Amino acid sequence: MAEILFPALFILLALGLPVAFAMAIAVFVALSFGSNYPHLVVVKEMFSGLDSFPLLAVPFFILAAEIMTGGAVTLAILRLAQSLVGHMRGGLGHANVVSSAMFAGISGSALADAAGPGTMMIRMMEKGGYDRAYAGALTIASSVVGPIIPPSITMIIYAMQDQSVSVGSLFMAGVLPGLLITALVLIANARVSHVRGYSTGAPMPPFNEIARIAFYALPALLLILLIVGGIRFGIFTPTEASVIAVFYALFVGMFIYRSLRIRDLPDIILRAALTSGAVLLILGAARAFAWILVIESLPQYLAQTIIAWDLAPIVFLLCVNVLLLAFGLFMDPLPGVIILVPILAPISLALGIDPNHFAIVVIFNLTLGLTTPPVGSLIFVVSSTVQLKPSVLIREMPPFFLALAAALLLITFIPFLSTWLPNVSGF
Repeated sequence: MAEILFPALFILLALGLPVAFAMAIAVFVALSFGSNYPHLVVVKEMFSGLDSFPLLAVPFFILAAEIMTGGAVTLAILRLAQSLVGHMRGGLGHANVVSSAMFAGISGSALADAAGPGTMMIRMMEKGGYDRAYAGALTIASSVVGPIIPPSITMIIYAMQDQSVSVGSLFMAGVLPGLLITALVLIANARVSHVRGYSTGAPMPPFNEIARIAFYALPALLLILLIVGGIRFGIFTPTEASVIAVFYALFVGMFIYRSLRIRDLPDIILRAALTSGAVLLILGAARAFAWILVIESLPQYLAQTIIAWDLAPIVFLLCVNVLLLAFGLFMDPLPGVIILVPILAPISLALGIDPNHFAIVVIFNLTLGLTTPPVGSLIFVVSSTVQLKPSVLIREMPPFFLALAAALLLITFIPFLSTWLPNVSGF
């Protein structure tokens, strides 16, 4: 079945089918020509893959992000970011990057980062004299931190595939790598802004003005502390945290910012339902795809083969980087996690690699696939926003590819970045 499965998948992806449909149809094809299993098993595996209590956190976090993405919340974050870094050279670009990092603590998704504050920052940057293609490329790069800084939908899915980590430990493990990625993208923007002569933004406001703007944005940013702190101190589970996040977002939107009205809720719930449905369809199809791999004993075979090579841990991590970067060219992060983590995580554990460190390497690697053609979803989201061809955006990406590559190497070679916070937090 595996000999039929992978060629069928790549052919369907090359034909332009969405990833979920390509995986599900590839499984049907593999069953039709490579086994005697009934086709109903595909549906059964898709449903059993979604029959999980921890997975409830995904639609609730998506709903919380939709509620918090209201104009007042997004503008509060943008104003705070601009007040902190807007006075520097390339200040509007810096504000784009900082606001993406802040919004990552609300959305948990790279695509939400790009479609939310990213869209608004592109318009602001263009008005401030930045090239539209450059503003779009910067938004693509800055949105990568969405799944790294907690909460993260990808981390929730990862923890379901690897029993040696928990959602809480992964949330803590992503904080320092997320800040590192943000810092390196800021450096890349500063360099390009200096070369191209992009001007500074508004003058730095006085301290009392910054404090006032920060106080106004504080209710939105407290959601991060509420989720991570509640999980860290055992007050609630990640699934319960997602529900609390929804009620907190409703309270903030209705009673603090007063930008959310009852009549807005049906549209918000519909958007969250559509997004959740798309994510869960991908997860279900990936579960059926992974089922064939397990039936064919492919994970066990690969694990035994790689362990027999007796690779040093760092050599294994470098090989994993190459594999995942290649895989990310054609596959979104969520199915990548479901298909590859059950194969690679046991090998890394056997080689003595810290599970949290390995998880961040995998998640960051697969997220980078969103920034690269031919499937890179971030490219197409931003392309539709700025109304430019993807090729135009890609030509502006090299400085940010270098920054993201440097971040990947530092995260790979310095486990401390991913392990310190989980260790001191008791995970």
